[in-house]
Amino acid sequence: MVKAQVETSSIRIGEQFNLRISVNETENVILPKLALLGLEVIDSAKIDTLRNMLIQKYIITGFDSGSFYIPQQQVFVKNQAYLTDSLLINVATVAIDTTKIKKYPIKTIKKEPYVFDDFKLYIYLLIAALVIIGFWIYWFVIRKRKTEEDAPTYKALPPYDEAIFKLNELDEKLLWQNNKVKEYYSELTDIIRGYIERELKVPALEKTSDEIIDMLKDFHDADAINTNKATLIKLKDLLREADLVKFAKSKPLAPEIEEDRKDAEEVVHNLKPKPVIKNDELA
Repeated sequence: MVKAQVETSSIRIGEQFNLRISVNETENVILPKLALLGLEVIDSAKIDTLRNMLIQKYIITGFDSGSFYIPQQQVFVKNQAYLTDSLLINVATVAIDTTKIKKYPIKTIKKEPYVFDDFKLYIYLLIAALVIIGFWIYWFVIRKRKTEEDAPTYKALPPYDEAIFKLNELDEKLLWQNNKVKEYYSELTDIIRGYIERELKVPALEKTSDEIIDMLKDFHDADAINTNKATLIKLKDLLREADLVKFAKSKPLAPEIEEDRKDAEEVVHNLKPKPVIKNDELA
């Protein structure tokens, strides 16, 4: 009913041969799926029908030398099982005449050529580093140098000239005209304090308004400065008005602000240290 045949029972390693399973029936036939040990199924042909017979061909090979069995294969014909014969296949090694083989030295591993992806990460890191360095140079060197060049050279001016320059500069900002009265009085008093600190060489920027007035009164009583009581009164009123604006949210009228501006300039005009008389001049 079923039969298994091979065209040869002896092959060399890697050679192929055909296994043919034939069944004397064409209907209700279930052919096996080959499971081999030591041999490998390369391919299977389309089932062929010839004279009321089914024929299935398999292409088989072997890659290990030795003797291997194609075991019995179970075929179902009309729900009845039939077994084929087992077949012995001998796989022989290929004889190699080593005397005729030309020997070559072992070659080293050849490296693949470099491509962009090999350096992509390093290129991106280099670009990032250059951007950070460029930003650092601009921010801490070029920008700082430019800021220093553009900054007004107040320190190069004498105290009086610097104070007058800053007062005129404050006028151009139009702070109180734009409802920035607090900012105006803060800058105005900073100018006066800075003038007193530079001209009299005292820490006026660190003192309160009352401390400044008391200190100037002591200087006046000691005849250490050229000024008068009217100037000190104007300075006292100006500083207290500024404190009320900054801390008590006072809002002086425009004429009062203009009068304070005028008083600030008079203080600068009329508050000077007395010149120091050297010993050789007394002689």
